Amino acid sequence: MGELEQRIHKIISLGEGITTEFKTCGTQLNKNIYETVCAFLNRDGGTILLGVKDDGGISGIEPSSVENMQKDFVSALINPTKLSPAAYVAIERGEIEGKIVLSIQVPSSGQVHRCNGRIFDRNQDGDFDITDHTRLVAELYRRKESTYTENKIYPEVGLSDLRLDLVARCRKVSGLIKPDHPWQDLDDLELLKSAQLYAVDQETGRWGVTLAGILLLGKDETILAAVPRHRTDLILRKFDLDRYDDRDLVRTNLIESYERIMAFIKKHLPDPFFLDGILRISLRDTIFREIASNLLIHREYRNAFSARLIIENGQVQAENGCIPHGYGELDPTCATPLSKNPVIAAFFREIGLADELGSGMRKLMKYAKYYGGSNPKFFEGDVFKIVVTVPEFRDIVSERRAYAPENLPEYIPTQLKGNPRVERLLLHMQGELSQSQIMKSMRLRDRKNFAKLYLNPALQAGAIERTQPDSPTSPTQRYRRRS
Repeated sequence: MGELEQRIHKIISLGEGITTEFKTCGTQLNKNIYETVCAFLNRDGGTILLGVKDDGGISGIEPSSVENMQKDFVSALINPTKLSPAAYVAIERGEIEGKIVLSIQVPSSGQVHRCNGRIFDRNQDGDFDITDHTRLVAELYRRKESTYTENKIYPEVGLSDLRLDLVARCRKVSGLIKPDHPWQDLDDLELLKSAQLYAVDQETGRWGVTLAGILLLGKDETILAAVPRHRTDLILRKFDLDRYDDRDLVRTNLIESYERIMAFIKKHLPDPFFLDGILRISLRDTIFREIASNLLIHREYRNAFSARLIIENGQVQAENGCIPHGYGELDPTCATPLSKNPVIAAFFREIGLADELGSGMRKLMKYAKYYGGSNPKFFEGDVFKIVVTVPEFRDIVSERRAYAPENLPEYIPTQLKGNPRVERLLLHMQGELSQSQIMKSMRLRDRKNFAKLYLNPALQAGAIERTQPDSPTSPTQRYRRRS
């Protein structure tokens, strides 16, 4: 059973509720489906399962109707007379008990939406029209204004709870980037107000520092009082796979967190020579500048999940808590960039630590394949994850010394010398070994990358051979150095 099917089963087992709705939709869409989409957008988001009865029974969708049903649904969502403003909604096709079920993931929106000119909200009993209820509509708008966690105001937090040296530093950096930057003529409090880091609570009339201000510029004790679980865990895990080879647990403001992330990256990852046209650029710094800022800017700080960056053999994984707008692997060529914390993102841009929304991701897609040999992968859910392939050269020297103290062994073909991956593979080829045994010896875990970057190049160059050349996919296949 695939991941989608498992998720559908779990949703069905929990039944309908404030974030779940089942609709039969045998051959055509239910007329009230768009009211449910509108209600989910206006409330907390949710999942709509098409082809499922109210009691959780699987009715399925007629196979011949699936394609038209999907097209009609997507077309309606971008039709302003049906849903306003338009919304992006992910729809996936699964198979349960041999029947087709469509899963629609509706995000919580930062705007108030209308369906056919009416405003719908959601409660445990379903969708309800609140258009003519002035108080409920007003409450909905107020709720949307405070959707972003970063906007929460802490009236008890003032300038004395912030790192004013960081404020001065950010003012200086902004001036270096743009000499006429308006921050240059503002005092500390005016700068905070200008950056939307110090605001007034409309209900109480009290002023205070926002969560964004605390995270960006707060003293460590102020940050941990507001967000006790705030931390970014940086881990190197190449040889000690059960624990780690190096670690930095970062629990400070976002500006210095960014600097420590980049320092950890520079300590443990290579920066190969690369020319973009006639200009030399740092592939490593360009790629991980985007990943580091994503870990800090686009994190959902209400989520207790600790952000992590893990450097392993051949790849880096970056994970942070998220309010998902969909589930599963993302296609960055067609995904719509959404800012999770626009105030924090804007502040990072003013001090040169981030690009405009979407442009950093394009750089990551452009340069990652030159750096590690493949495109990065993005996975969205309650935890957002980026996986980037990286080159390996660290530990090669120590391995060479262990296996060949003087020079590279004679069994490494001349044409493969200088290819660190194949050199490393051949150093581990002692006797006849299965793919799993070789990977274990090399402390590698990704079978796909191992085959692509290590095994296949060595086979193609004739440096190693299969023990069963006529059955390359045999489960008892072994490999050995060619004598």
